[in-house]
Amino acid sequence: MWQETKHGLYKQFNFEDFKHAWAFMERVAELAEEFQHHPRWENEWSVVQIWLITHEGPQRVTDKDRQMAEAIDSAYAAHPRQGEQTADPSVHPDMVKIFSDGGSRGNPGPSASGFVVLDMEDNVLVDKGVYLGVTTNNVAEYTGLKLALEECAKMGIKEVHSYMDSLLVVNQMKGIFKVKNRELWPLHDAAVGLVKQFDHVSFKHVPREFNKLADAAVNRALDDHANGQTDGHNDASVDTEQQG
Repeated sequence: MWQETKHGLYKQFNFEDFKHAWAFMERVAELAEEFQHHPRWENEWSVVQIWLITHEGPQRVTDKDRQMAEAIDSAYAAHPRQGEQTADPSVHPDMVKIFSDGGSRGNPGPSASGFVVLDMEDNVLVDKGVYLGVTTNNVAEYTGLKLALEECAKMGIKEVHSYMDSLLVVNQMKGIFKVKNRELWPLHDAAVGLVKQFDHVSFKHVPREFNKLADAAVNRALDDHANGQTDGHNDASVDTEQQG
């Protein structure tokens, strides 16, 4: 779903890897020449963000931008896109990295969790987003971690290195912060119980810009639900953390 912002129509597109993202950008470049409309865009690995705004006269969203947006959506629909990936059952790495995230559009509001599991060479093994219904940002953050740990347990992983942009959840999992919010107690206890199933689990806080894959999984799930899709996994702005 394109969002009208002060910088123009905005949408984020997600792909399996950089090769597929690049192929999509090449197709958008062809459309830009065809429509004589040159968008602002940004790419980081498998994520492409696009802004459309007419530069002729006062900068504002026009029918030209909307027509270009429709053409880009058609190109995206025809392009191999990323869905949920599952680990190759013949591959069982002993050590993985997980990036998890959660977001709420309203806090409380429509919420989703997302996570990716990568091997130590940064190959994506699992990429999932799950719509949760109406809840809070912190519940979504904890649920993302819980889902990631559950997936790793099913895969038989022995060592997990967890990365999150929620400083609250990271410090609570490390025992630095107390869990004051009773709503988070069951999720925290479940995550602690899952940690005991592994030989070693570490937790590290990372800036949001280093957690884009998990964030993309969250927003796919939110956008797919908003668009009436039931199998969804794309930046709605998510609210900042609450006191936990």
